[in-house]
Amino acid sequence: MIEGSKSRSWTAYNAAQVEEKVRFTELLADLCSGIEQPEQTKGRPRLPLADMVFASVYKVYVGFSARRFTSDLQEAYADGLIDKAAHFNSVNRYLADPALTNVLKELVSLSSLPLKSVETDFAVDASGFSTSTFARWHEKKYGKKDQGREWFKAHLICGVRTNIVTGMDISGWTHHDSYFFKPLVKQTAENFQLREVSADKAYLGKQNMDLVNGFGATPFIPFKSNTVVPEDDSTWAKMYHYFMFNREGFMDHYHRRSNVESTFSMIKRKFGASVKGKSDTAQVNEVLAKVLCHNICVLILATHELGIEAAF
Repeated sequence: MIEGSKSRSWTAYNAAQVEEKVRFTELLADLCSGIEQPEQTKGRPRLPLADMVFASVYKVYVGFSARRFTSDLQEAYADGLIDKAAHFNSVNRYLADPALTNVLKELVSLSSLPLKSVETDFAVDASGFSTSTFARWHEKKYGKKDQGREWFKAHLICGVRTNIVTGMDISGWTHHDSYFFKPLVKQTAENFQLREVSADKAYLGKQNMDLVNGFGATPFIPFKSNTVVPEDDSTWAKMYHYFMFNREGFMDHYHRRSNVESTFSMIKRKFGASVKGKSDTAQVNEVLAKVLCHNICVLILATHELGIEAAF
């Protein structure tokens, strides 16, 4: 649902859902077509990297094991979307390849570009993806006892109107969220015109506010109760006085941050809150693939709700 609308257009939503799988494979193939094949000077000829990225992401979208996913990959080959339908062992091997990590990050960013004309307000947050379904992110986040499972933290920035993810990174669950604010905002500013950036108190800092202001945007990050009253004319001081003397107006803007929580909810409900990969690299790539799948689905819905045709 487009942010700010009173109700969902069920006609548009139903149409998007009905054609989603077909449109998904078409858009994914279009995205992957720009991936260059790495130069090879020796050894057996490698499988086309574009095809293997397609297969890796499509497998995450379908949610099947590599063996049961084989028939879907063969259908994509029959439809001319890929040049080779790889063996299921090859799909698993490529999904665990470190070379795919940066490729997937670039595709996430690229997949957001068709919506650059409608997104000006953004929100930043992080959430965890477990390597097992036996533990809960709530327990890790708030220090309750768990079963010792490992977690990966996805840090992302999204547009608050369509929930498109414009930049992301992955870390271990112990890394502080604020460290990722600057690169996410800078990455988004390369492609989008920023008007507002909202985030919770974990991102409160003078450098973060100056960064957003430097891009001509307004930072909406709430202040803590023990914040010292500033006496200068900095961005920090201006936003502090806005927060203290026009709390209702400030919070109206800040609460657009709720859309980033909706984005994480959309990703986890549709593609799962846990990852299946066995190695760290496979798990990181799987989370990146989930976000890319989400972006493509957002583009399909935007086609029907906003009349925007995605082209890469």
